[in-house]
Amino acid sequence: MRLQKWTLPRDYFGAEWPDYYVFLGRHRDSDLVSESNFHVGLAALGGETGEDDNGISGVAVVRENHWAVGWVEWIAIHESNVDALAKADAMLARIEDYPLLDEDDHSRREWERASSYWESCSVSERVRLCQEHRINVFAARHEHIPQEDNGSLVQTLAE
Repeated sequence: MRLQKWTLPRDYFGAEWPDYYVFLGRHRDSDLVSESNFHVGLAALGGETGEDDNGISGVAVVRENHWAVGWVEWIAIHESNVDALAKADAMLARIEDYPLLDEDDHSRREWERASSYWESCSVSERVRLCQEHRINVFAARHEHIPQEDNGSLVQTLAE
């Protein structure tokens, strides 16, 4: 199995999760691959589950503060949730072969981030970006990303 059980980190003062496996995580500075995989992976597991009569949540998103990256979230799967463990393990196997669980989700997130960045830029900043990416500078007047982009501008804006 690719999944690892939660272990108590050094200098850790939070809740403990000894009966849970760690699936995917993300933090404040995560890249789009991590963001996309986190959301796609959680959705594939059916999202967070409520607690049962014993106070056990089969799948939970654990939210913690971290001194270096501000916050961390990770998907916890209880050891009794064998279906979710099998699905998660299969997704980790897929990630070993190819980094994205869902290319469409990643592309949508990339486009949204790039569009948001473009819209927030001043016209002079857009002109500079157009020049760098060999796009007609008159495209800088528009609120939408230039159609002439071969993908390099969107990739730069999404980073």
